[in-house]
Parts: sequence; structure tokens; C-alpha cells
Amino acid sequence: MKILNLYAGIGGNRKLWGDEHEVTAVEINTSIAKIYQDFFPNDKMIVGDAHEYLLEHYKEFDFIWSSPPCPSHSRINTLLINGKGVKARFPDMKLYEEIIFLKHFFKGKWVVENVRSYYNPLITPQIDGRHYYWANFKIDNATKDKIVRNNKGNTLKFKMKERGIIIDDFHGYNGDKRTIINNCVDFEAGLSIFNNAFNTKQQTLHTTKDEECEE
Repeated sequence: MKILNLYAGIGGNRKLWGDEHEVTAVEINTSIAKIYQDFFPNDKMIVGDAHEYLLEHYKEFDFIWSSPPCPSHSRINTLLINGKGVKARFPDMKLYEEIIFLKHFFKGKWVVENVRSYYNPLITPQIDGRHYYWANFKIDNATKDKIVRNNKGNTLKFKMKERGIIIDDFHGYNGDKRTIINNCVDFEAGLSIFNNAFNTKQQTLHTTKDEECEE
């Protein structure tokens, strides 16, 4: 099976997928892409724009996972703007461009993941834990997010252990490790959603007539 992993980061969602599939990952940050490649040397890594890569190559894959950047949609975004004088910004509509595009043009299984937004989502998602998922299959109890209420839960070491990915010095990354760990999809959720997509008992979700525009 051919899999496209967009906005791959360091591969939290991909960690438990195994190596029997042909995975292509797209990540725009060269340093982060290098960490991903260290973790998953058999995957094909593309350093570039995931949004454009999707448009140009979607027909080549059987399963597509997309995790577009979440900061402009996050509820934390409004807290920062309202509380600390951070400059306001438009929500990045590439998120909805990809959902609409995949829904109408991609023939395989697909999922788009993002955080819960500060506004009512423009397209109704499936909700699991602190995340929104748009997909053409049903997602059941994927997220294993844990609410940690002690100081230990805020340390980078604890977060890496919880996410199941350790970034050691040999990766050569000098940026903000906490941010790229926080951006990782929980690896158990990644596996659960992958299994949801290809569980023969699951039924593909189809667009209903009242969701379609009349020609």
C-alpha cells in the first residue's frame, strides 16, 4: 500500500504503522525532516510544500494523512491575542481546501487532523479528545491524550516519553524540541486511526445528497 504522510513533522502519527508499506513523507523544515528520516530511514522524504505536493501527487496513493499547521485555528491562538497583545491573524484556509479536495477527488482512504478550533468548524469533523478529524471512514476512540496535572508533565523529557519519541543530540536539531514534540500526533492514536481506515468492519462515510450542490 502506498501512503502519503503530509506535514509529517518527526512522525508521531506514523510511528506504529510498521515498515511493510511504501510511505512518502512531506515536511518543509529541513532539520525536522532529517529527524523524521533518522527515525524512518525506509520512508521516502520530500522536503517541500505539503499542500502543493498533495495537489500534484494525490492520485499516486492509497491512503493520505494530512496534519496542516494548527496555530491559526487553535483556541490558544485567541487566548494569546486577547491576553498578551499578539497580532491577530486569519485562520489558514488551506485546512479546508484539503478537506474539500480530498472529499471530492481522492479515491482512497484519507484523514485530515487538526486541533479543536476557537470557532465553529466550517466543515463538521469527527471529534476525539482534543482533536478534530475529517475522514471518509469512522474514527473510534483514537486519541489517548492524558491530562497531566503535575510539574513532571511539563518537562520535555516527560513529554518525549509520553509521545514515544526521543530526540537525542545525535539528530543535530538545535531548535525548540518542545514545540515539535507537542506537534506530534499521539502514536497510539495514529495507529488506531490507521486501523480504523482499513478495518473491513468499518464502512466508508459517503457524502449525502443534501450535502451536495445542485448542478
